[in-house]
Amino acid sequence: MIMSTPRTLATGMVILGLSLSACSTSSGEQGLLDTIESGNITIGVKFDQPGIGLREGDGSFTGAEVEIANHVVETIAAENGWTPPNIEYRETPAAQRETLLRNGEVSLIQGGYSITPDRMEEVDFAGPVLLTHQALLVRSDDSAIESLDDLDGKILCSSAGSKPAQRIKEEIPAVQLQEYDTTSSCIEALSQGNVDAMTSDAPILAGFAGQYDGEFEVLDMTKSDGSHFSNEWYGIGLQKGDTAGVEAVNNVLTEMQDSGQLDEILNEYFGDLDSIEEATPGDLSEIQ
Repeated sequence: MIMSTPRTLATGMVILGLSLSACSTSSGEQGLLDTIESGNITIGVKFDQPGIGLREGDGSFTGAEVEIANHVVETIAAENGWTPPNIEYRETPAAQRETLLRNGEVSLIQGGYSITPDRMEEVDFAGPVLLTHQALLVRSDDSAIESLDDLDGKILCSSAGSKPAQRIKEEIPAVQLQEYDTTSSCIEALSQGNVDAMTSDAPILAGFAGQYDGEFEVLDMTKSDGSHFSNEWYGIGLQKGDTAGVEAVNNVLTEMQDSGQLDEILNEYFGDLDSIEEATPGDLSEIQ
């Protein structure tokens, strides 16, 4: 229901790339373009989120954001006439992302990486790649939940300490909030009927739904006043001061958007959801 079979990306695979000279960041560290030209690059991705970034049993990686990041690196290399670099992937937990970029342990990070004012003080962002909103995941055979109002008195699952669950709790105080340590634990609880619904960003929910062959449905949702619960601009993080790298990535993202390739990749992994929208690469004016 959510998506067709995702494409698989093997580690170390690269082919295509922006006619820009490589340069260092403002702090003197090696910038993205230098790293690509060197022939070896480490990309920070998710290892455990279907549709976004998932390490498969054979060591290969699938996911829209893995595929987009690969294409960005490949395109920059090709357009500059550089040998396609070897790509390695590094798992980047949310709490470590800024540190890994600052230390130069990864050259770019893409994996459900929301652009926020606080993060922009520590790293630079290319993108946004997309604008998404909070959504609900329910069992497809459960007609009792078709809108946000139907959550009144129901058990809602979310990852421990997550903002999405708290937003719904504020809107519907009667909802029973059940928190689990991981998103996959929430999915399992929903599948077994121990909770009635779960909430997170739409791409995360769509990715997991695609692993369960129609068992779940993603519901777009809004507050009582019609507004979205959240606006999350997913971007690509680079080292602070890497202006040439940001420009290069934004140029590739714009090319992908203009050709329809970006939309094709997003639909491949997430399907056609109102809670996943196009954004304008390079325009961070609405982020606050």
